[in-house]
Amino acid sequence: MSADNPQVVWHAHAVDRQRREQLMGHRGVVLWFTGLSGSGKSTVANLVDELLHQQGVHTMLLDGDNIRHGLCAGPNLLQAEHGAEFAQRFGLGFGPMDREENIRRVGALAAILASSGLIVLTAFVSPYRRDRQRVRQWIESQGQASDFIEVFVDAPLEVCESRDPKGLYKQARAGKIANFTGISDPYEAPVNPEIHLLSAERNPRELAEDVVQWLKQHAMLG
Repeated sequence: MSADNPQVVWHAHAVDRQRREQLMGHRGVVLWFTGLSGSGKSTVANLVDELLHQQGVHTMLLDGDNIRHGLCAGPNLLQAEHGAEFAQRFGLGFGPMDREENIRRVGALAAILASSGLIVLTAFVSPYRRDRQRVRQWIESQGQASDFIEVFVDAPLEVCESRDPKGLYKQARAGKIANFTGISDPYEAPVNPEIHLLSAERNPRELAEDVVQWLKQHAMLG
């Protein structure tokens, strides 16, 4: 057996998903928040996380910026500890292939967490429909057809740009940031999201309450 062709096999666990969900008291699902930078994804996801925690629901929030500090760190963060070659091979930037790999890694982690019985909230621009669909298929193949819940946090580009909490749009308009979604790179909005939040029209708390209510109506909380 060579190092390039390892015998990788799937090992069944003695404690299966159903037993883990029974212990948690609710199903494990993934709430996938997607939208432009500045649309309010992280804000709403954080509020949903807080509301669910208050109700005794077991959750985990994966935020795009936080994940980029570890699991999906860029070359600049990896080089000091691992060296230039390692950083260039495994560090992720923001080009199309890097974004694809970023979402693939996050999807794999979300699937693992959901299979443990957690309600997983992710807040990522995740601009490409194909990448989101792959994550949906992966997660649903390991559980039920309703385990992936796409939450479209929808705000017009001009609203997101006027908020610009990190000053990213301004830099992108000035040509200082390449491959910036909504300016120099496309955002492919969901066609049929399970939850559609109009974040320019209502405040984040109301939107978060809508998400929790949706979960209750669909018997996701036990």
